Amino acid sequence: MKVVVDTNQLLSSISTKSSSHWLYQAIFSGKFTLCVTTDILAEYDEIIEWGFGRRDVADTVLEALINSPNVELVNVSFYWWLITADPDDNKFSDCAIAGGVDYLVTEDKHFNVLATVEFPRINVIGLEEFYEILKSQSS
Repeated sequence: MKVVVDTNQLLSSISTKSSSHWLYQAIFSGKFTLCVTTDILAEYDEIIEWGFGRRDVADTVLEALINSPNVELVNVSFYWWLITADPDDNKFSDCAIAGGVDYLVTEDKHFNVLATVEFPRINVIGLEEFYEILKSQSS
């Protein structure tokens, strides 16, 4: 299963004290393939450093992602510009399309517009729904 995870979902899952830490663990345990672009990695880097207030945390997370066999670097050759409310979010939808992902995991309401787009189709789901999908796969 291939998945794009938006930055806020990744950020909130990094801390071992987080209720969504299961997501961070699942990335590295091979439960799914995380699809990213260089733009997504750059945003992860910036927001993780800002969120934790520490450069070393961002460096550690990015190095782990880049070196993980469960992370696929996707090259986007066409930009769809499907999200107009926050154009910066298009990096995630474009990655989802180019990577042929099964799900884009986010709680960001800007992505709701994708439910109205018939082509290209992107399955946008929330964190809880993704948790249930992963849980059902392990049963």
